[in-house]
Amino acid sequence: MDSFPAATLIRRKRNGESLSAQQCAALAHGIAAGQWSEGQIAAFCMAVAWRGMTAEECRDFTFALRDSGRCLDWSDLPGPVLDKHSTGGVGDAVSLALAPLVAACGGFVPMISGRGLGHTGGTLDKLESLAGYDVNPSPDRLHRIVREIGCAIVGQSADLVPADRRLYAVRDVTATVDVPDLIVASILSKKLAGGAQALVLDIKTGSGAQTPDLAGSEALARRMLAVAEGSGLALDAVLTDMGQVLGREAGNALELRAILDLLTGGPGCPRLRALTLELSARLLCLGRLAADRESALARLQQALGSGAAAERFARMVAALGGPSDLLEHPARRLPTAPVVRPVLAEGEGYVSAIDVRALGECVVDLGGGRRTPGAAIDHAVGLAQVRGRGECVAPGETLALVHARSETAAAAAATRVKAAFRLSPDAPDAVPPWRWLAPGGNAPARGFEGIDAQA
Repeated sequence: MDSFPAATLIRRKRNGESLSAQQCAALAHGIAAGQWSEGQIAAFCMAVAWRGMTAEECRDFTFALRDSGRCLDWSDLPGPVLDKHSTGGVGDAVSLALAPLVAACGGFVPMISGRGLGHTGGTLDKLESLAGYDVNPSPDRLHRIVREIGCAIVGQSADLVPADRRLYAVRDVTATVDVPDLIVASILSKKLAGGAQALVLDIKTGSGAQTPDLAGSEALARRMLAVAEGSGLALDAVLTDMGQVLGREAGNALELRAILDLLTGGPGCPRLRALTLELSARLLCLGRLAADRESALARLQQALGSGAAAERFARMVAALGGPSDLLEHPARRLPTAPVVRPVLAEGEGYVSAIDVRALGECVVDLGGGRRTPGAAIDHAVGLAQVRGRGECVAPGETLALVHARSETAAAAAATRVKAAFRLSPDAPDAVPPWRWLAPGGNAPARGFEGIDAQA
């Protein structure tokens, strides 16, 4: 390992040369062992952003990250080990509902999640809105919870892909969150180390995504499929729209409240519900818990309607140290912001376009995200009741509600939120909510699909 010092590997990548499997292993080992400084990690990330990686190099780098720590073993579980990952989007809280839904249908979901990256929220940050929730349980505790309850949403332990743990934090603050090869290696290394047998990969595309253009998003999905091939992981990829906030909330506690509404039969957001059911159904099929999409959806609807999914979520929260009465008293258990200010439309028309990235950045600046690694987060702040694309608004109607810590912060956020919306006299064309990709080749497996997802 010592024959490949950090400066040598950074220089090779900067000069456009490919790293060998041995060099990738040395790189991952050096980062995990603390031999690379944050500055050197940042320089490497920027070199990859500039020069990219070959498919073989990306695969070697992914496996090197995976092998920088231990891998989880779930071979004793009496059912399929299933997982889902999203590349991140504003208001994307699907994981919080998907894990208990799939568990209620017979799957086991040990979900290794992350914190916010740039303008997109993080699943762990949302769960930490609940006092006491432990995102870093011991391996024995994690295994017990997954076996008994069927799901656990946690973070990386110190010895699980430790190289990516450091990379992830540096990418968040060095404008390298959206580098495709780093996204591929980060996601797949964690999922491979986490022991998943099947994975649904949700690639976001649109103004609120890390990859805003459709071509780039599809290329990222294809690279994921190629790198995963031969790894033993069954992988399906879907492109989903982030041209609007996925749900109607953006902010940690606000999104968690929306998921509780979804799981307990509240009105919720049709877009969020539809995508959650679609991805969950695909996982049930991959895990052979359902014969086809229709039967999978029927099982999932039953898990929702019976309260089984909500009960799994509540048991998971309690087992990981969170409140034991979350379903009974959600308002008591979730923090709220002291200032709530409506953002009112000045004109009349249809919402034709939304700068979703700007909305995500607004949440970060309210305190709901990070500008530096390890910074504290205000879980209560964010945006609620955010209008969707195609909705008709009249002057004085609400575009969104700003939840803020102070009147000054609320006023500044309201100005930015208003500027993020564009109104037009005519309704925009409907944008399909998702499209599944075929495992190989260039043609999609089918057209865009939805379950009343435009509502």
